[in-house]
Amino acid sequence: MEGRPRLRPTTTTAEAPAFTSAKVDLRDNEIAQALCGNQNENLRLMERRLGMRVGQRGTELHLTGSPDVVAFAARLVEHLESVLRGGRPVYREDVEQAIKVLGRGGGSDALKELSLGSILTTRSGKGQVVPKSIAQKRYVDAIRAYDIVFGIGPAGTGKTYLAMAMAVAYLQERKVKRIILARPAVEAGEKLGFLPGDLAEKVNPYLRPLYDALHDMMASDRAAQLVEQGVVEVAPLAFMRGRTLNDAFVILDEAQNTTVEQMKMFLTRLGYSSKAVVTGDVTQVDLPVGKTSGLHHARAILGNIEGIAVSEFTEVDVVRHPLVQEVIRAYDRSDTAAREAREAAQALQLAVSGEPAPQAEPPAAAPALLTSAAGT
Repeated sequence: MEGRPRLRPTTTTAEAPAFTSAKVDLRDNEIAQALCGNQNENLRLMERRLGMRVGQRGTELHLTGSPDVVAFAARLVEHLESVLRGGRPVYREDVEQAIKVLGRGGGSDALKELSLGSILTTRSGKGQVVPKSIAQKRYVDAIRAYDIVFGIGPAGTGKTYLAMAMAVAYLQERKVKRIILARPAVEAGEKLGFLPGDLAEKVNPYLRPLYDALHDMMASDRAAQLVEQGVVEVAPLAFMRGRTLNDAFVILDEAQNTTVEQMKMFLTRLGYSSKAVVTGDVTQVDLPVGKTSGLHHARAILGNIEGIAVSEFTEVDVVRHPLVQEVIRAYDRSDTAAREAREAAQALQLAVSGEPAPQAEPPAAAPALLTSAAGT
């Protein structure tokens, strides 16, 4: 097929039977340059992640490594080339996510699903907000299809950012008349005390992440104008009580820090022609010990209701720095080891004395209940 890369394997040397080489011809200088990235950063990333050598000469990529790795890299290059020919740029994050999908056994269908469609063009007019993992794609599809969607997973998986992008897209397409962004005002460990200023200034630190995401979606003066007109409202969760939200796209962020009563209050605000997206990380609960997270409770009792979708994310879907995934895995291993140690101590105490050991105080942040990315 014209325009597609051609893979030409070369002979394996007798001195190094574990390695082979291949050439992939992209047949287009602009495509080759875009795939390599700025100062070949995409190629360097492939080398680090796959443990191989990738060189470039004109429109050709020279792949050197074990046969399996070279075949894997050829599939990766073919996917990235198809993305570029579809009119989308390829950044380091796209290479990372494509490697993850292929590494988990995903085939061409999974890669194709990952590459379909953008949500929104950013304020610069150059970049596009697009799903960068299968879980993100299914999350976006769930927001389009359902009126209440829960996005649950660790930090950095794009839960809030994608919800914001969908809200702005719905507003631009006149599917809703306003956007309402809410967060519970709960400190993440620090005691902020008596902050200076009026009420808006006191709660602004809690809402700053939502403002940052909004300003990334549209020009700052346009965002400020919409906030001033009340088309976009950013407010603490407590301000939601007693309201009915019609023709609105409502986002509740950091929902793991809501109580059961607050979550019920928020979900019952939804009016006609409205959508609600609830995001949170159940491993980072900042509520006082003994308080049940409203997100935990809602997931347990609402998951089977028609019209409500729950999208789960894991560390595999993290689109921040690659070390963030390792940090999440390390904490998960630590939590698992601590739990197993407590269970072993309790079993030993029961075997020796016939009485169970006293229960240790549970941690404020409970471990995630689900460990695999799921769609709707």
